[in-house]
Amino acid sequence: MAKKHTKTSVNITRMLYLLVCELAGSALAFQSFGPEYMWAGVLTGLAVGAFFIMVESLMKQFTIRGFSTATFGLVIGLFCAWLLTTVKIGELFTVTFESIIKRPDDFIITFNVTMYATLGFIGTVLALRSNQDDFAFVIPYVRFRQENQKGQPLLLDTDVITDGRLTSLMSSGFLDNNLIIPRFVLEELQIMSNSPSPSRRQRGQRGLDCLEDLQNSQRVKVNIHDAATSNPDESHDALLMQISRLLDAKLLTTDDNLSKVARLQNVKVLNINDLADSLKPKVAVGAQLHLAIVRTGKEEHQGVGYLPDGTMIVVNNAVSKIGTSQDVTVISTINTSAGVMVFAEMDKVD
Repeated sequence: MAKKHTKTSVNITRMLYLLVCELAGSALAFQSFGPEYMWAGVLTGLAVGAFFIMVESLMKQFTIRGFSTATFGLVIGLFCAWLLTTVKIGELFTVTFESIIKRPDDFIITFNVTMYATLGFIGTVLALRSNQDDFAFVIPYVRFRQENQKGQPLLLDTDVITDGRLTSLMSSGFLDNNLIIPRFVLEELQIMSNSPSPSRRQRGQRGLDCLEDLQNSQRVKVNIHDAATSNPDESHDALLMQISRLLDAKLLTTDDNLSKVARLQNVKVLNINDLADSLKPKVAVGAQLHLAIVRTGKEEHQGVGYLPDGTMIVVNNAVSKIGTSQDVTVISTINTSAGVMVFAEMDKVD
């Protein structure tokens, strides 16, 4: 919806710009050639406006960030050209090639204009190709300001937003409260919330509700990043890692595969599943537990109970104790693809 609204606003702005160009062209034609040539002014203004609208359409991937970067490069290039023209290199050429250059004044003007245009172009292109570390080298304050920010921002992907644990995790204060959400992640959540699949629609709605709660929180700062890429076929995971490097942000996710790829590419990543696994209590053989027996096990004599983190404990000879709490001792653990299975025996009552 936001993207459609932006497109409508841009189209209205283009129409107003064309109208201004036509009015300006007709006014110039009226003042310069008379009222009988106003039609030529209207057509000229329309042509000029259409040309610049075409240029604007070609620059649709060019953001304010890119414009500021290009402006910085242009200033550096023009400064270098000013230094070269100040030392009068053009006059040195006219003296050296005096027999060839017939009109030295015109040559010097042409040389200076060419130097400004060339070095300005080179500076702009080099700035657009550079990253923030290069700018930090040229302007140390950029790095200084970045290092004095309170912690690194957290870049969120779709999986972690739709995870029900994110809101409570951010409310706990263990993570930095500066969150960055790419625009394409919001669009993906909107598509999911309108999906015909009930499970996918529920995930999308849960993600949007989660973002609304975070945005209304006084502890959390949520920023929307308008991510742009020169390659439209680039995957969302690749875009996330690219934005993470650009903003020097940590990538927060629950996707194990994305975590592995990000670490291979030296991208800082935090996986909530890793945090949850590290907080799970380790049940060792010989540990004594007080456990509520809630149901029967696979075997007829077995009873089953659960730890607070969801770990299942299978207790031998406890089928008659279902509905009661018993003291048990862990006798073995088995690692499976679904997690850890724990077997225990009831403590003997003297």
